[in-house]
Amino acid sequence: MLELLGDNSWIVGKVLVATWETIYMVLISTVLSYLFGLPLGIILVTTAKNHIMENKGLNRVLGSIVNAARSVPFIIFLILLIPLTRFVVGTSIGTVASIVPLTLAAIPFVARMVETSLKEIEWGLVEAAVSMGASNSQVVSKVLLPEAMPSLLLGFAITAINLVGYSAMAGIVGGGGLGTLAYYYGYQRYEDTVMWITVIVLIILVQGVQMLGDNLAGKIVNKRR
Repeated sequence: MLELLGDNSWIVGKVLVATWETIYMVLISTVLSYLFGLPLGIILVTTAKNHIMENKGLNRVLGSIVNAARSVPFIIFLILLIPLTRFVVGTSIGTVASIVPLTLAAIPFVARMVETSLKEIEWGLVEAAVSMGASNSQVVSKVLLPEAMPSLLLGFAITAINLVGYSAMAGIVGGGGLGTLAYYYGYQRYEDTVMWITVIVLIILVQGVQMLGDNLAGKIVNKRR
C-alpha cells in the first residue's frame, strides 16, 4: 500500500485517524440519539388515537416538534447549534463538538423510525396483552419492543448510516473525521487520491453497518420461526 502511494504515504496515517474519528462520532451519536429518540418514539405511538395512553394534545405537540426539527437541513442545523455546542463542550470545532449537533439532528429521525416500527405490530397482540391485565409499561416492554426488535435494529443501522453522511458534512466546518480530511486535503489542496480513498472508506463503512444490521435482524427473525 505504501509503495503504491509513493510520496503520498502520509495519507495512510491521516485516513486511519479520520476513520477512527468518524466511527467514534457516529457510534456515540447513534447511541445517544436512541437514548432520547426511543422513548420519544414510544410516546408518539402510545399517545396516538385509540392507543393505550391516548393523549391527542401531547401527541400533536410532540409530532409538530419532531416534524419541525426534521425539516431543517443538517448543514443549517449544524450552524444554528454552534452556540449551544460551544456552551456544552467548550468549542464548536472537533470530533467531540460534532457529537452534539449529530445527536440532536438524529433524535427526531430516530423517533419517527421507532414510531414506524412499533406501528407495524398487529393491534391484536396489544389488545390481548391489555385483556390479560398488562399495564402500559408491560405492554411496551413485553409486547411492543420485543415484537418490533428486528425493525428497530434495521432502523438503528439506517440511523448510523445517515449519521455517517452527516458527519461528513460536519467536516466542512471542522468537525473532524473523514469529512474534514476530504474537504481540507482532498478538495482545498487538490489531492484527488485523498478524496477517492475517503469515498471508498465511507462506502465500506456504510456497507459494513448495513450488513451488520441485516444480520442481527435476520437472526432474531430466524429464532422466531
